[in-house]
Amino acid sequence: MTHAYGHMGMGDDEIPTAVEPMVQHALETYASETNKVASVWREFRDDDLVYRPHPRASAVGAILSHQLLSERRFFGEFLGAPEPPASEVVPTPLTVAAGVDRLLVLARPRLPFLARQRSAWWLEIVPFFDVSRTRIWIFWRRLLHTAHHRTQLTVYLRMMDRPVPSTYGPTADVQWTGADPTTSVAAAERGAK
Repeated sequence: MTHAYGHMGMGDDEIPTAVEPMVQHALETYASETNKVASVWREFRDDDLVYRPHPRASAVGAILSHQLLSERRFFGEFLGAPEPPASEVVPTPLTVAAGVDRLLVLARPRLPFLARQRSAWWLEIVPFFDVSRTRIWIFWRRLLHTAHHRTQLTVYLRMMDRPVPSTYGPTADVQWTGADPTTSVAAAERGAK
């Protein structure tokens, strides 16, 4: 997994091989997205945890806590993964470093759990809040939810005039040789047949 992050949370060697080759990408994506979340969280300082850009917006610390608790709920309640009690999920006191560490500690055992699951498990319809969905749908919904809050925090960083780390490519703050962002019609046409 090539990355442009300042720190690596989970490496390629921590991603197990899925018994179902069709879901290997799910494990790789989960590890990558977790690394991206950690990369964004690391740009905050502990005194930023109370920052909110608007009175009705969530504070940085509330978003970190929500991410940890919500991910625990998705994996535990909806996907049936072994998870610690919710009361043990958010570190006390919550600091940026403790939040990042907890994010990674909680994510690592989820990978082998997911790797062991067969197609029937992924496709089984299970309760999800007040509806029912397949586990694969719930898994991807979790990752989209995570991306939503990570993006929320990148906007906070920009509003605070802080560097925004790379998540899916170069940013105004992070560039590298060989990056080819699609910011023009000419770039979008590359590879078209």
